[in-house]
Amino acid sequence: MVYNTILGLVGLVCAIWVIYDLFAKQKAMTTGKKVVWLIFALLFSIITAIVYYFVVKKK
Repeated sequence: MVYNTILGLVGLVCAIWVIYDLFAKQKAMTTGKKVVWLIFALLFSIITAIVYYFVVKKK
């Protein structure tokens, strides 16, 4: 029970980080790409945050 709560909070933080970074810092990214990242962040938060970090932030 506690592990599910912790995992849920980590997932929420990951999704919020990706969404914040998309709309606050990624000015050059097209709207279509932002929408795709947003959908993935809402569906697969932790995995999306990891992939987003290596694909977008490490450029």
